Amino acid sequence: MRFNSESMINTGELGKAIKRRREELGLSLRDLADVINVSASTLSRIENGTGRPDADNIARITQWLNMPVDRVMKSSGDSVEPVVYYPHEATTEIVSAHLRADKNLTPETAEALSELFRVAYNQFSKK
Repeated sequence: MRFNSESMINTGELGKAIKRRREELGLSLRDLADVINVSASTLSRIENGTGRPDADNIARITQWLNMPVDRVMKSSGDSVEPVVYYPHEATTEIVSAHLRADKNLTPETAEALSELFRVAYNQFSKK
């Protein structure tokens, strides 16, 4: 089953999340493809922002990311979307979601602050 993911899924956000997590784990696209049963070419297109994943692939990817699918859903209009807290998510993902939801920040600024926080958190947190 295929749905119009272009209008519903923020593939740019999904692609960034895949690449970030894949690189954190030291996985190649082929390695990841084997793990989640999504082709390497599909993953590459999503990472590059040119892919339009179908519902099954979105489910596989978000499950692997341990990310609720609504994190990559596009918001509708200018309505204020609540930031939902998912306790199983990494702190960096929670902070990133709050920054993206802040209407006082441009998407570019929110992304830059999110990346700054991610780098600092990873450097100073005890693993």
